[in-house]
Amino acid sequence: MFKGLRETLNKFSQKAKETISEKEISLKDLKKPLEEFNLQLIKNNVSFTVSEKIIEDLTNKFKGTKINRGSLEVFLEKSIRKSLLEILNLEKINLENFIEKNRPALFLFMGFNGSGKTTTIAKIAKKFKDRFKIVLAAGDTFRAASIEQLEEHAENLGLKVIKQTYGADAAAVIFDAKKHAETENLDLILADTAGRAHTNINLIGELEKIIRVNKPDLKILLVDSLVGNDILNQIEVYEKIGFDCTILTKTDVDTRGGTILNLAYLTKKPILYLGTGQDYKNIEEFSAEKVINLLLSS
Repeated sequence: MFKGLRETLNKFSQKAKETISEKEISLKDLKKPLEEFNLQLIKNNVSFTVSEKIIEDLTNKFKGTKINRGSLEVFLEKSIRKSLLEILNLEKINLENFIEKNRPALFLFMGFNGSGKTTTIAKIAKKFKDRFKIVLAAGDTFRAASIEQLEEHAENLGLKVIKQTYGADAAAVIFDAKKHAETENLDLILADTAGRAHTNINLIGELEKIIRVNKPDLKILLVDSLVGNDILNQIEVYEKIGFDCTILTKTDVDTRGGTILNLAYLTKKPILYLGTGQDYKNIEEFSAEKVINLLLSS
């Protein structure tokens, strides 16, 4: 996970030490290593805006600071850690407390095509089904086989799915699920939606209607870790609609790692979970410290 970014951080530290022979180090000494570091960050899917922030942080750390070569590695590690923490130290949402305060709570899952919404819904249902009474809503009435996919997960987990036919009004499907949850005294509705893209004007309008009609308690944006710099376009689309928090999927196969920094820095929204595989158990609560320790490990 995130191998490319981890190697970039390690190589920068090593390159800085190799470049410098003086006993005391100045910012001028690090100009070339910082330039190479910036290029490698971008190569590993870190957006220009985020890489610029990291380089600026390091540059400011070295301004007016004299440091000997022997303590450079520790100085760099602390400086990079601080910069990453400023990016990744986001507000947290305690979902259990949130559900208890908003029964029945409606979680609406949004995202581009292929971001893993349906699988993630199943993972979260598995995570909470022993504590809360849950129903699933098949709000993706657009993509072929999407309802069957959700039903298969529901059968595996012993949960009910509220659905209609393909082409039905997605807002009405989710409205039915809310009414069912209220009638049956359930705790949580997990609602799927159709994947959007930049050109899906009708689907964007449908999502806005879903939100207007059903007033979800939590709007969750799912982002595929492999999207690279296209994340900028995705965030722009969903910022117009509005979302409360995010989940980053497919991190287990993301060998570069920049997407997690982009997601945190560009949205400033809580990251709830990282998807780490296809099994129901492959979902981890996001921890800034854990991610930073991974990125800075050898």
